[in-house]
Amino acid sequence: MLSARSAAFRRSLSRHRHARHAGFTAIELLIAMAMVAVLAALAYPSFREQVTRARRVDAVLAIAAAQLAQERWRANQASYGSLVAIGVGSVSGAGHYTLLVSAHDAAGYEILATAVGAQGRDADCRNLRLQVAAGIPSYASGPDASVANAAPMNKRCWSL
Repeated sequence: MLSARSAAFRRSLSRHRHARHAGFTAIELLIAMAMVAVLAALAYPSFREQVTRARRVDAVLAIAAAQLAQERWRANQASYGSLVAIGVGSVSGAGHYTLLVSAHDAAGYEILATAVGAQGRDADCRNLRLQVAAGIPSYASGPDASVANAAPMNKRCWSL
């Protein structure tokens, strides 16, 4: 009789142990959620930087299109033209930058792309400028319209 009770107790204990390990406890779920939160906090800034860099290509493409249009215009005119004259819109293709031809004459022109919307948070490369004088292009960038970044930062902004 003792062995029958002992066997029944063991079966009961085995069922309780097995039932206890069937799911996750609240502590285990909280630990897993904390680990996911830490990983997300580490990855998000890098993701955001990559999105910003990808959107910067929008400005480079818009400036390149305006540069080609300027050269086509100049082939038939006495001087370079404004955005309206060369037939280029004042907003980049994806809408992350506004374009402005700030100077144009017979010798050259200057195109300034300024970040708008969410891209405006691109602190170091908010403004990109292409200046062409006597057929020689120069690239500049900066947080404001003075586009006064140093050469290494210009290379990073222009992806050169």
